[in-house]
Amino acid sequence: MSRTALRICPLCEATCGLTLTVEDDLVTGARGDRDDVFSKGFICPKGASFGQLDADPDRLTRPLVRRDGRLEEASWDEAFAAVAAALRPLIDAHGPESVAVVLGNPNVHTVAGALYPRMLLRALGTPNLYTASTVDQMPKHVSSGLLFGDPDAIPVPDLDRTGHLLLLGANPLESNGSLCTAPDFPGRLRALRRRGGRLTVVDPRRTRTAKLADEHLAIRPGTDALLLAALVQVLFAEGLVALDGLENQVTGVAEVRDATAEFTPEAVSAACELPADRIRALARDLAAAPAAAVYGRLGNSTVEFGTLTNWLVDVVNILTGNLDRPGGVMFPLSATGRAPRPAGPGRGFTLGRRHSRVSGHPEAKGEFPLAALAEEIDTPGDGRVRAAVVIAANPVLSAPDGRRLDEALAGLDFMISVDPYLNETSRHAHVVLPPPRPSQNPHFDYALNALAVRNQARYTREAVPLAEERPAESEILARLILCASGRAGADPAGVDAMVIDTVLGKATADPHSPVHGRETAELAARLAGRDGAERRLDLMLRLGPYGDGFGARPDGLSLEKLLAHPHGIDLGPLEPRLGQVLNTRSGRVELYPEPIAADLPRLRRSLDSTPGELVLVGRRHLRSNNSWMHNLPALRGGSNRCTLQVHPSDAARLGLADGAAARVKGEGGELEAPVEVTDAVRSGVVSLPHGWGHDRPGTRLSVAADEPGVNVNQLLDGTRLDPLSGTAVLNGFPVRVEPAG
Repeated sequence: MSRTALRICPLCEATCGLTLTVEDDLVTGARGDRDDVFSKGFICPKGASFGQLDADPDRLTRPLVRRDGRLEEASWDEAFAAVAAALRPLIDAHGPESVAVVLGNPNVHTVAGALYPRMLLRALGTPNLYTASTVDQMPKHVSSGLLFGDPDAIPVPDLDRTGHLLLLGANPLESNGSLCTAPDFPGRLRALRRRGGRLTVVDPRRTRTAKLADEHLAIRPGTDALLLAALVQVLFAEGLVALDGLENQVTGVAEVRDATAEFTPEAVSAACELPADRIRALARDLAAAPAAAVYGRLGNSTVEFGTLTNWLVDVVNILTGNLDRPGGVMFPLSATGRAPRPAGPGRGFTLGRRHSRVSGHPEAKGEFPLAALAEEIDTPGDGRVRAAVVIAANPVLSAPDGRRLDEALAGLDFMISVDPYLNETSRHAHVVLPPPRPSQNPHFDYALNALAVRNQARYTREAVPLAEERPAESEILARLILCASGRAGADPAGVDAMVIDTVLGKATADPHSPVHGRETAELAARLAGRDGAERRLDLMLRLGPYGDGFGARPDGLSLEKLLAHPHGIDLGPLEPRLGQVLNTRSGRVELYPEPIAADLPRLRRSLDSTPGELVLVGRRHLRSNNSWMHNLPALRGGSNRCTLQVHPSDAARLGLADGAAARVKGEGGELEAPVEVTDAVRSGVVSLPHGWGHDRPGTRLSVAADEPGVNVNQLLDGTRLDPLSGTAVLNGFPVRVEPAG
């Protein structure tokens, strides 16, 4: 019998609403939900392939436990017994620092991934956290922490009201947007141009987004910070700085003026390989626009000056008066976010509270660089990482020097992997715990709603019920927490109950809370939800900025109200709220923080550096998301190919032929890839996509293995890092290219 069910798509940051066709327990179709308050029917090829992903025959359905060196199917009780027998005794013998937790970016796309990993870290007591952030967006967290006092206070472009959008290192027509949750990003860009606005794209490749732009500036990779510094210099030199009401909320303006004085358009032109007059004109255009927004993404985070670049993005937004105003960049207000704090000085943000054991890397936002994980495992000594809990992560493909990490993981005393696939990383695990299919998971976007271009709240329950013996992902992670804390076998519901009691205890003691002075037991009894995860969602909604406050605001949000609106609840456009966001020690935007000042001389020295012959950049495909989706036949066609893109002039000079193999050599190794000669990439630059290299034995990815591609990160040895954020330099690094054979 056929039926339909609603589901928010978990396959990228756009969070589009889907309408699924379900026959028995099989998803047979997926289309956009036209009534979704946010996505309004938009869908991309990834969302359309939801059913194929859900029914992938290579997905694991039962746990795997390593016995006599082989991974074999086991019951859930057997799997958790194996975890309990190994994990806590290892911690007792070697200390909590002997365990590392590794989190991949799929965690932000699931309810369980948002709710439980931090609790697992506390249960383990380990300082060793590694996530996809340090091969992705950590520079943005660091720059936001330094500017605003909160690393999660990330302003997003107000796409639907801006008049000039400057995109750097971003290709939202392929990625659907990132750190800027916006269903139908392509349609929003077209709407910008239809209303007379301007789109400028800075990218070394002529991407689909660049083709749509009014102007495309084909910059030399890795020099975005120099371009932005020159824009700042022009704003000051030509008297174009206009804080537009923020004068009393910003410190350090004069210091930024002095620090950027030598970054004139003429000084940076050669390094950026852009005309000085065009740089100057761009600064004037941004200043003259009635509303403008500068937005940078992966291409200027995973570079040598990642944190400086992301800092300068917001410096330009601030100096042009476009921070916290409609049409500029604004701070979303998530329904489950913290209620707005009173304005005034806060706790601030600190880098380097701890340092890694081997190379002394400073932590950022509680994390160590993912690029340093291998050395923490394979370097002997006190504090060596001997065990790992890896949740929805494949660092063998996503981190630099995957070969070394591959070998290091094989030498762990114990490894747990929570993953639906036996992939390049999980094949090393001693216990593999597969979560249910996406159709069997509920969905609420805890993290991504805090980055959305419009405030809204949507929740969808699972489209296909779980079999009786199949645990939900939330139960899997709760049982892991119990094993880590030495309470294996206890009721997993107790994990959620403990969190609820803790949160309510703090709320009832807070004089600014709508439940101040009330009894926690009475409030807990009023929570709705079928399980602990839903009760926690209800709790956050009711205590959140739009919540009903457990009756204090009768028209406010609750789980019950959200369930009554299956297509979501629109909470309105973004509104100015900088005073609620600031958490710096001064209570103001700190435009020139000390770590930035200390790193700027490194940027100045780059003006005198001689660029190498070729540099490499990655690229994103519409039909993939890192290494997740290469096992789906529907997403393997079209442009989704692992080729080395080379400009025709470089191909002729190097003797490379279209379709023939090229050998690419970097600091960490070499590889061979088929050449794609195209003028979509500028001269002096070659491009390989990220997330490929499915050629290792012991995996269970039959489709991906047929066309494995090559792992571009193997060209790196892991030593190139942005010093402030610990983020790996995955773009703009030098390579040598020659014909293979």
